[in-house]
Amino acid sequence: MANKTRIRYLPGEAAAFSPEDALPDRSAIEWTDATWNPTTGCTRVSAGCDRCYAATLAGRLLKATYRSRLPVVNTPTNRRDPFALRIWPERLRVPGSWRKPRRVFVNSMSDLFHREVPEDFARQCFRAMLEVDRHVYQVLTKRPARAAKFVARHRGLFPEGLPAHIWIGTSVEDQSVDYRIRHLLAVPAAVRFLSCEPLIGPLDLGAFMNDGAGCDGLHWVIVGGESGIGARPMQAEWARKLRDQCRGAEVPFFFKQWGGRTPKAGGRALDGVMWDEYPGVGETN
Repeated sequence: MANKTRIRYLPGEAAAFSPEDALPDRSAIEWTDATWNPTTGCTRVSAGCDRCYAATLAGRLLKATYRSRLPVVNTPTNRRDPFALRIWPERLRVPGSWRKPRRVFVNSMSDLFHREVPEDFARQCFRAMLEVDRHVYQVLTKRPARAAKFVARHRGLFPEGLPAHIWIGTSVEDQSVDYRIRHLLAVPAAVRFLSCEPLIGPLDLGAFMNDGAGCDGLHWVIVGGESGIGARPMQAEWARKLRDQCRGAEVPFFFKQWGGRTPKAGGRALDGVMWDEYPGVGETN
């Protein structure tokens, strides 16, 4: 039996749910119902990370909570940094406490395939997803090559690849990082998706799209503009091209937002239509 990951507490810290766990099990993110963060913290890897909402939240509203937990790489610099990688084993039981099936965004405040996430702890996270299979888990990463290797190493957990209720996706903000799509396609999964948010440059998905005849490629595309101070504007033609490519390939398309000073600033309609499509896989009522 694999050794369980130990929780490391600072002196005087109670082994209880953090304030984040006590939040209502709902999310303002339009394409999900709830978020689940068994890990927190990350590091920037590309231009899409420049105005990371998670890093901003960690440095403001969640600063005290996150700094109360020792980081995985326990250095003075990381102890001061609220967005250093931390694990929260007590949160593994959160999905089981939700009785009603829902879509769950896994690690909205981190990346499960970050190099500092202990292998055994990542495995425990997937065990929780496999055991509590009434939910749909949306696992989004900027490190899909590591995801593919993880799934290959743990065939005992995934004998036929990721099951239909565990969706795997990667973030692609412009053409410069489209190599992530190739890495994502190497993950055996019933649902693979892209989050093209923030979309900060043109992106052509033609080389990666399904052919409309059951090709096992991409199964969902989310598109959205950047929000916050200094947000980089998304051009309408970038969003339209992705929508049209999805429609041609019969891939569900979700338009999340135009972005701007706030997430809601530009609204959600693209050419007068609210695009709220989802894959018809793994869902329960």
